[in-house]
Amino acid sequence: MINNKYIDIIRLNPLFRSLSPEQLGELFDAGNFKTKYYKKGSIIHFQNEKPLYLDVILSGIVVAQSIDEEGNVLTVSELIKGELIGLNLLFSQRSHYPLMIIAKTDTEIFHLNKIIIPELSMKNKEFLLLILEYLSDRSVFLTDKIKMMGGKSIRQMLLEFLAYEHYNQKNTKIKLPVSKKEIAEKFGVQRTSLSRELQKMRDEGLIEFDRKYIYIKPALESRMNVAVRL
Repeated sequence: MINNKYIDIIRLNPLFRSLSPEQLGELFDAGNFKTKYYKKGSIIHFQNEKPLYLDVILSGIVVAQSIDEEGNVLTVSELIKGELIGLNLLFSQRSHYPLMIIAKTDTEIFHLNKIIIPELSMKNKEFLLLILEYLSDRSVFLTDKIKMMGGKSIRQMLLEFLAYEHYNQKNTKIKLPVSKKEIAEKFGVQRTSLSRELQKMRDEGLIEFDRKYIYIKPALESRMNVAVRL
């Protein structure tokens, strides 16, 4: 029988809120699941692996990444406790993971056998509607992600990032929320390319930076709103 604490975490995801803890308990008593721990940096799913389970993150942080032949890393999404992995792939005619799924921190995953999904959908209309809503939202998210990454220079992405953090932190001394390596991954560029652009902006008198901070200089602050709109 599944531990009650797992049921509480699984129900953090809206998809399972239509099911009572008792219903989930009965469902999982059939043994169509397993839980597994993954250490930081472990591969949870390989690219092109065939999905057999609907995954729910019980603890930790998971990232979906694409790595090309030159070693460029693009982080497409980052997922936390209660979020799902693989639902949009389970019943596709081209059913395989298009990205590497990696544990960013020590992580525990609940793997639910995919045969349960159609059974629940037929028994529970609300569950089916929630699945359709989830799949629609994921489609919109990925489309927006592609639009964001396509056609923008590193300078434009940096300006948007700095404008957001300047507004959020209300300071021209921007404390980096993640490492420069992670910023490069989110931008879908090499770490060296990001470093070169930062150096160019420093040479132009727009910023200063160190390992943990980027300092917006008056020359950039005065024109930031205009630059971001370009």
